[in-house]
Amino acid sequence: MTRKKPEVLAPAGDRERLEAALRFGADAVYLGGKAFQMRANTKSFTQEQLADAVRLAHGMGRRVYLTCNTLLTNEEAERLPRFLAEARETGVDALIVSDIGVLMTAHRTVPELELHISTQAGVTNYLTATELFRLGARRVVLARELSLEEIAGVCSHIPQEMDVEVFVHGAMCMSVSGRCLLSQYLTGRDANRGACTQPCRWQYALMEQKRPGEYFPVEEEGGYSYILNAKDLCLIEHLDQLARAGVTSFKIEGRAKSAYYTAVTAGAYRAATDLMWQDPEHYRCPEWLKEEVTKISHRDYTTGFLFGQPPAGQCYESGGYIRRWEVAGVVTGYDAAQRRLLCEQRNKFEIGQKLELLLPLQGVRQYTPKALYDAAGNPVPSVPHAAAPFMMDYPEALPVGTLLRMPITPDGAVK
Repeated sequence: MTRKKPEVLAPAGDRERLEAALRFGADAVYLGGKAFQMRANTKSFTQEQLADAVRLAHGMGRRVYLTCNTLLTNEEAERLPRFLAEARETGVDALIVSDIGVLMTAHRTVPELELHISTQAGVTNYLTATELFRLGARRVVLARELSLEEIAGVCSHIPQEMDVEVFVHGAMCMSVSGRCLLSQYLTGRDANRGACTQPCRWQYALMEQKRPGEYFPVEEEGGYSYILNAKDLCLIEHLDQLARAGVTSFKIEGRAKSAYYTAVTAGAYRAATDLMWQDPEHYRCPEWLKEEVTKISHRDYTTGFLFGQPPAGQCYESGGYIRRWEVAGVVTGYDAAQRRLLCEQRNKFEIGQKLELLLPLQGVRQYTPKALYDAAGNPVPSVPHAAAPFMMDYPEALPVGTLLRMPITPDGAVK
């Protein structure tokens, strides 16, 4: 069994996602600055924004890890010392690195910062993990292709002072630990520098050289042709086994995903981890938590390589997401005199429509609004304007950040 309660580590692509992760119970967040990171299309954080993020997290007793795991060019190597110094000034708790040169430069220039080895490094054995520890690494994020037995083998052979982090939820890559050349080869956008166009999610056909325009489907019975499209990882039912193997950090993928995704996954894994840690030998993931992680946009779920070679690790039918719920609004306050929730709208809904209220660290409630009001307090039959403030009848105050959500049909219509 791991020596300490595993950490819930959530993604934070911007300030809104950061607040969602912290509000819904993440012990730590990982995020990127404006350089040296693997998510080129996220908003990310300026140095000033990063310092603010650190102050917010530290004020709540949480930790912040800064990504520095892209493949470095010579020109970027010249700018690295300044980046490291600025990272130290913001007060981040650790740097996530994959390059040995970055590791050693950071170890020498900012020795007070923890150094975590990114999954991009593809660490698959205890020999590599141990040598990285000797070079200054405090934590290793293991390659996603390891089985539970292999994870346990690493944990049992490395120094006790070294933490082991494992991905437990989110998108998977069809290449080894995300080191893929498809995007750069097909589109000129380098996945190893955070600009992946996800060609593994595309639908493919076969065309013979002398028959241009004649496409032959690449399929099995049923017409499937998304031959490279990986399912999403979900290990919420197996946290006890990971803890027994020695894992000390449960990592959620998704810095490019929505604040709603961040809130739901952070909240679900917070609740599951707390429940598991109460009695690891008898952990059973509750049905409501297993259902909770299906209420975000996701592909079919898989346990990945945890129990050996995935029997069905690809999703051939479609390259898109399963989406059955969407956010109706977010609670921003409460008017006690009028017994009304103050909210900000996300998607249109109306009086009499059944909602779920997802409270930070307090689970889910059902509610059907009987009255809605615009920002001026005028009664309205619906709230149709995205990001507009509105009010909703409710008998008591709810925590700021509570999410109002509603089920939708496969074509996007509200049920």
